[in-house]
Amino acid sequence: MKIFFLIVAILLIVIVLLQSGKAEAASQIISGGNIDLFNKRKERGSELFISRLTLVLGIVFFTLTILMDII
Repeated sequence: MKIFFLIVAILLIVIVLLQSGKAEAASQIISGGNIDLFNKRKERGSELFISRLTLVLGIVFFTLTILMDII
């Protein structure tokens, strides 16, 4: 169970690091760049896949954390 938990944690870190588009837009707000962070933008293709995979891995990570605490 701990090995599966470690694999999910590493995958979650890698997937979050692959999501660079929103982080770049957030840095533009601070530096006075174009404010398109809050515009509604549809995710397509790989962005949508990475976003959904992040959600699934986050839920699995959260569930495993609670289960490991109970057991």
